[in-house]
Amino acid sequence: MEGVIIQGRGGLYTVEDSAGGAYVLRAKNRFRRQHISPLVGDRVLFTPGSVSDEHGWIDEILPRDSVFVRPPVANVTLMALVVAPEPAPDLLLVDRLLVQVRRGGLKAALIVNKSDLEPGLAGKMQAQYRGADVPVLTVSALTGQGEKELLDIIGAETVCLSGQSGVGKSTLINRLMDLSVETGDISPRIRRGRNTTRHVELFRGKDFRLMDTPGFSLITLETEVSDPVFLREEYPEFRLDEDCRFNPCYHQGEPGCAVRRAVDAGLIDRSRYDRYIVLLRETQEAWRNRYD
Repeated sequence: MEGVIIQGRGGLYTVEDSAGGAYVLRAKNRFRRQHISPLVGDRVLFTPGSVSDEHGWIDEILPRDSVFVRPPVANVTLMALVVAPEPAPDLLLVDRLLVQVRRGGLKAALIVNKSDLEPGLAGKMQAQYRGADVPVLTVSALTGQGEKELLDIIGAETVCLSGQSGVGKSTLINRLMDLSVETGDISPRIRRGRNTTRHVELFRGKDFRLMDTPGFSLITLETEVSDPVFLREEYPEFRLDEDCRFNPCYHQGEPGCAVRRAVDAGLIDRSRYDRYIVLLRETQEAWRNRYD
């Protein structure tokens, strides 16, 4: 039979077939020998359990259209990066995720949730990410603000909601799909979200699929080290670099850098540029140490 993994925990995977039937399965040992882990979103061939074998088996993982390491998901077509006034947005985390999304060939959207708490936050995000080819949506899962616009962006996509703990990913899913996924709140002492989502889970809507993922606050840029010069290619607002004096230009202080001129002129947000420099230096350090 063929189906899609909608949940995985403790070595057991729940697979849903096209008719909506759910099956609890184990992965065959050969996947471990091949260093392959089944992921939520994977399309698989499987054998259901029987009277003598309570849990069936995942026999084959079909070719993936996309794969993400963190959050660990497969076959996503749109990565929705969720931020909120509380906890305070970690935009360096957002930028890391955007780099990974672009390198994976996926579409991205920036969802500013809890806009009822701070209406001006979405405008600040739009200013920082102007030219970055990522739509910024103003949403409130509490009041329903922006729900139609969010559904328009989702369309018929397979969407992964990703971001820090406490930004309201599960609450958004509850709102959009009329579910009752467990949600957390904000710790009053450290102003961080309490992580109630512990496993990736896929929910099927009428025309779309939504993945809820555990929140996190730390992510490395990538699992494979790449030449730092390629980082600039993941910043659409840097496309004017053909006017730079040097080619390639890292936009790190070289004379005649068109990107630096654009930052100084206010055409590129300075905070966004400063975070690029942080990621560039991390990438350069990893590149220097790649053989250690």
